[in-house]
Amino acid sequence: MHITQLNRECLLHLFSFLDKNSRKSLAQTCQKLLEVFQDPFLWPVLNFYSPVELKKDNFLLGPTLRYLSICWHSSRVKVCNIEDWMKNTFQKDICRKHENTVNDFLIQVCNRCPNLLSLTLSGCGHVTDDYLLLLLKSCPNLKILKLENCVRITDQTLEAVILYGGSLQTLHVDFCRNITQAGLKTVQEKCPSIMLKAERSADMIPDNKPREKLMLERAVRKLVWH
Repeated sequence: MHITQLNRECLLHLFSFLDKNSRKSLAQTCQKLLEVFQDPFLWPVLNFYSPVELKKDNFLLGPTLRYLSICWHSSRVKVCNIEDWMKNTFQKDICRKHENTVNDFLIQVCNRCPNLLSLTLSGCGHVTDDYLLLLLKSCPNLKILKLENCVRITDQTLEAVILYGGSLQTLHVDFCRNITQAGLKTVQEKCPSIMLKAERSADMIPDNKPREKLMLERAVRKLVWH
């Protein structure tokens, strides 16, 4: 029996065991398998481990997507966690490309995946409060939001959670250095039903502009010498 003789349900089940690249390769063999690849029900879960993966055409974004994870920790991506004013031209160019890739992808998620239930972003130093606000507004059924080492996230994201995270049950903001204790306390007070976890976030040193950094160094020196 040839694989193309199987019905759609069986083919979807077979495809579900394959990774994104294998699904794409199989889909290129004939029209029937391409149609299976393009079936939204094949894509309830998506995991990505590098910015490059977001630009490939080996997956499908659609209303059946429920669980999305974008996690990377390579040395090149870690450059994006450095404060902007400390980066050289080469580093800024890398970060700009990563930022455009990630943010363009998140806009597509907002437009195509209104039924998203869970989002995990780890090591995404390019994601800002504005995009998370848009995502919370576009995905009203979101129940789980996990942010780890997302250095550009601030208390504005926590405010967006309060305003638009009506379905949210779990919120993690681990190692997000620009989250404050005051912001976390506000979430706890206004959304007591949310399971909130913030490992190290409010204890980390937040970003400073060059002038603020200089004043801080002078203040430390003054304390040391007096």
